[in-house]
Amino acid sequence: MPGAEEGRLGNIDGMKSLRYEAENLLAESRFAEVGKFVHIQAAIGSKDPVLETEWLTQMFERTGLPAAMVGHVDLTLDSAREVIDRHLAYANFRGVRDFAIEPALASGKNLKELDGALSYLAEKNLVLDLDCQWPNMHLAAAMARRHPELKIVIEHIGIPISTADEYFKNWKIGMKALADEPNIYCKLSGVGMLDPQFTLASIKPWIEYCISVFGPERCMIGSNWPLDRLFSSYDAVFNIYREIISQYSANEQLAIASVTAEDFYRI
Repeated sequence: MPGAEEGRLGNIDGMKSLRYEAENLLAESRFAEVGKFVHIQAAIGSKDPVLETEWLTQMFERTGLPAAMVGHVDLTLDSAREVIDRHLAYANFRGVRDFAIEPALASGKNLKELDGALSYLAEKNLVLDLDCQWPNMHLAAAMARRHPELKIVIEHIGIPISTADEYFKNWKIGMKALADEPNIYCKLSGVGMLDPQFTLASIKPWIEYCISVFGPERCMIGSNWPLDRLFSSYDAVFNIYREIISQYSANEQLAIASVTAEDFYRI
């Protein structure tokens, strides 16, 4: 409803839309020189998450976007395999994001069901986009060790919620634990959620640390669009990312900007 607030993001009316389609994304990104897009699950609360993948497939057939799709499946339920199979009816489906994973890891509940579903993702050559903050990153690292064949990417540099020195220290410990697992990757995205007034200087230490522990071959840039519209414009965000990674070699820049994501999502 108008004026409603969404947690720590505050008033999100500025990016609310009944439908945000490929044409809208192209209009906002056309000066950013981004050639391919991956859609990460966004239809929160849908009674049938496969409807989002069906809608995206129709969009792809119309526009050629997105190149790959990550959908929702509640991986803690016995029905997870059935829902995964229904998603797989669509050719560009590449993996799952499930917000229930971190609470399950933290509570220790439904881990048998979760591990079974994660094994099935790996069997089907699908990936896992993981939202997890630093207090539970050691649990996510242990999960990755149980599933070495499953490719996992930590979303939005671990969703940090503070720029305080102590938080940054703890976040680095958590991110290093994730980076120690070779099947975990890092998505450089969502910086507006860390600091709505972010600048190149303020986010540079966070991005540089991610690249230092994961390496360019396991880092990929993401836009978090349209949510990050609350904090900046599309081209401005990508210009900042490009400036930060300009210190690396040409091959390393290419990996971070495209090659890692193309390999991870099989584009």
